Amino acid sequence: MRIAIVGAGGVGGVIAGLLARAGGAQVVVVARGAHGEAIRRDGLRVEGPGGPFTVRVDVVEDPAAAGPADAALVAVKAWQVAEVAPRLAPVLGARGVAVPLQNGVEAADRLAAALGDERVAGGLVAVLAWIERPGVVRLAGGTPRLRVGERGSRGRSAPVLRGGGEGGSARLEALAAAMRGAGIAVDVVADVEAATWEKFLLVEPWGSVAAAARAPWGVVRSVPETRALHLAAMEELAAVARARGVGIAADAEARTLAFLDGVLPEATASMQRDLGAGRPSELDDQTGAVVRLAREARVPAPVHEHLYAALAPQERAARGRIPPFART
Repeated sequence: MRIAIVGAGGVGGVIAGLLARAGGAQVVVVARGAHGEAIRRDGLRVEGPGGPFTVRVDVVEDPAAAGPADAALVAVKAWQVAEVAPRLAPVLGARGVAVPLQNGVEAADRLAAALGDERVAGGLVAVLAWIERPGVVRLAGGTPRLRVGERGSRGRSAPVLRGGGEGGSARLEALAAAMRGAGIAVDVVADVEAATWEKFLLVEPWGSVAAAARAPWGVVRSVPETRALHLAAMEELAAVARARGVGIAADAEARTLAFLDGVLPEATASMQRDLGAGRPSELDDQTGAVVRLAREARVPAPVHEHLYAALAPQERAARGRIPPFART
């Protein structure tokens, strides 16, 4: 199997490194700038709890030069998906499939708009990783855990399919097998939309509230007023999902909050880190997406409207849309 990794940041870099080290699949990486050049020159280095390793992978700057591949794992930032999507057509072989791994719930639709529904599956990933320096990515904690599924099927709680079965997918099972061979945990699920929204329920309220509070997660959850704001944001997002017909579980909010109560107190969300550092972030694809989708579903979302309004100046300054200002 030939797998293209589109975007070799923390997520894409770790997945590419693990796949290449295992040797069970051909791996090609789409990466640009100093990071891509360092990988091309020195190899891709992954540093993490299991010890560092370096692998050689094919590197291209243009996605069109990567194909054809059996699967393209799209690991760019959410706001880059619309730009890269039309350039992925040459990457996919006759039966190739693109799988988005972004934080958010709109990436698959953006890929499908450019590539066609039949060439896009749904996907999500749980991993803490980042670019340490050009050519080097750092993995914190365990290896990535992916959930993938064909779009369109729905179930109450996104049940895991073992070895195919009703709603199964031969192309996704083949991809999952190749990744499991590299030590990456992968489940093929029947309702990937519900699974994607349940992950969104985890990352978006956390990132939005923590960015507004400018505090790590341990502070957010320990200050009663801020914890209440986070809970209200979660409930608002869940209401939007259900109004749109997404089958998230009845206990999704409770399970998500219980998980977050076990997260390390110094933890921060990726959107929060980007905003705090003055970098372009996924604000429009996370907080802004909730506001847009709530309006479409005619669901009130005052918490997210206020969070978006509070964070928008930082995002616009990072993108050069307004003059920079001192961050206090």
